[in-house]
Amino acid sequence: MRFFVLAGICLGIVLYIGIGVCYRKRFAPGTFINGIYCTGKTAEEVNKELKELYPYDSILVQGDEGVQFTISYADIAVNIDYTGQLKKLKSRQNPFLWITALFGGGHTSLMPELLFEEEVLRDLLADRLAPADEALSEIVEIRRKDGYELFDGRKHVLNFDLVCSTVSDALQQGKDFVDISGCYEDLPYTEEMYETLALWEKVEAFQNCSIVYDMGDEKVPLTPEMISGFIALDAGGRFLLDDAGNLVLNEEAVEAFIDSLCQEYDTLGSARSFQSTRGEVVTVEGGTYGNKIDREAEIAYLMQALSEHADEVHIPAYEMEARVRGRDDIGDTYVEVDMTEQRLYYYEEGELLLETDVVTGSISGGHKTPSGVNFVYAMQRNRILRGPDYESFVKYWAPVNGGIGIHDASWRGSFGGKIYKTNGSHGCINVPPAVMATLYDMLEIGVPVVMFY
Repeated sequence: MRFFVLAGICLGIVLYIGIGVCYRKRFAPGTFINGIYCTGKTAEEVNKELKELYPYDSILVQGDEGVQFTISYADIAVNIDYTGQLKKLKSRQNPFLWITALFGGGHTSLMPELLFEEEVLRDLLADRLAPADEALSEIVEIRRKDGYELFDGRKHVLNFDLVCSTVSDALQQGKDFVDISGCYEDLPYTEEMYETLALWEKVEAFQNCSIVYDMGDEKVPLTPEMISGFIALDAGGRFLLDDAGNLVLNEEAVEAFIDSLCQEYDTLGSARSFQSTRGEVVTVEGGTYGNKIDREAEIAYLMQALSEHADEVHIPAYEMEARVRGRDDIGDTYVEVDMTEQRLYYYEEGELLLETDVVTGSISGGHKTPSGVNFVYAMQRNRILRGPDYESFVKYWAPVNGGIGIHDASWRGSFGGKIYKTNGSHGCINVPPAVMATLYDMLEIGVPVVMFY
């Protein structure tokens, strides 16, 4: 009996030691790594399983100014390897204490080593990021584009070596995302660069002033591109500075701009397309009505405003100012005299309030009423009109172009038709007395009078 007990004990010891020997190269009972049951498996077997379950196959790189791209593990030949970590874990397990592991076990989380070619990663990052030319980081200069702009190669420079190490560290730490925004840096300036920056402050303040010309129905802003053209340059294209260190203005450029403004918006004496009441669009040239910018006053204004870096909306000075400023200076309140139809119309705010037959200048008598866009420049009651061979009393007188005006004609018995061809006026617009009384009360000094055939 004692023999069998002793034999049983010996057999148990041999069996225990034998199992321990089996676990010398295999993980002990109850071992879980990253959720995988590893009991009895070698490090190589577990490594293979863990590699298959590794969650990432790429890393997202994100930086400033919209930089974002993905690096695939395949692009840099990443080898995921848990072997080193597994061997360390295995070395801490005593194979002959396997029985205690049955009751304790253990759940372990391990990170793999990611092995890859650093130079391949560096080349790929260089391709994706196009790191700045080192020569450009030595340049701080003022360039001309839409206006002048500062090219500062010392600001926000990508430290490419830091990018490479940052991405490499993130890969080795098993991350699927890395932010390289912190890999940009500002480089110190040289003395010459500081001089360029000081000049740039003057140029920027000059061209970024906000002057807007109010032309009535349109606004003409002076853009940095336009304003930059007002800075004087020397023969070498460098900025001219006065004795006080201020930018010198190119007066010829200022004059050219004002001339272009005059050409665009001066309407006095210009040809206008006019929608007549008879349905045609007629061209009306000449006349006394319109806008004419005061060229000299505006040149002086703009030179001063630019020097002071003005920020304002400016209404130009006019030698002659129409009732309405802008290209469409007739507006919607005006008198229309259709001399072919011998009709007069009065519109107020676009509404036709009065129309009548009239008689204009005699064609046969050589007193043809001239076409043009004129305006009522005076209004008088009970006036005697005199000429070389006439003297006529009128109750209502509204001159529009020198001695030519609109008035009542009590001496006429009829109006309209073809009367003007043989028995017309001396150039004035004759209106039936009763109608003229009404029209006179409607008119104001400055109202445009559009006269055409």
